[in-house]
Amino acid sequence: MEVKCEYCQIPGAYGNLIYETEHWMIFLAPSQRFLGTGVVVLKRQCNKLSDLESDEWDEFREIVEKLETTLTKTFNPTLFNWSCFMNKAYREDPPNPEIHWHFIPRYAHNVEFEGITFEDPDFGYIPQPIERKIPENIMAKLMNAIKGNL
Repeated sequence: MEVKCEYCQIPGAYGNLIYETEHWMIFLAPSQRFLGTGVVVLKRQCNKLSDLESDEWDEFREIVEKLETTLTKTFNPTLFNWSCFMNKAYREDPPNPEIHWHFIPRYAHNVEFEGITFEDPDFGYIPQPIERKIPENIMAKLMNAIKGNL
């Protein structure tokens, strides 16, 4: 059974590309339970964090700074969660994990955007994986708001 990368082999299925660097692609996640949630995906096949090259780590650090600065300007989150889980890849046989980071802005306060209230009832705790889709026209405005501060 062939395992495909859910980000780079299925264009648009897991978010909208908002920014790209030499080594990474940054997507706005389709689920916006936490306003501004995104995914940072390595462009090449890599199965372990320890296999990242120095220039990929350096560029990732720059992306972290850029995204945190951008989201602070745009929505003023209280903090940022970053996670690199590869558990899903091991549900398949053979497993084929790929490096991607989940970027989750967290808010100690409610945030209003385009008439939608975003709450973070799990603030201070590990976020629960609850999907929240927003209308496509609002997603487009969200993309523009973030890109305007990149």
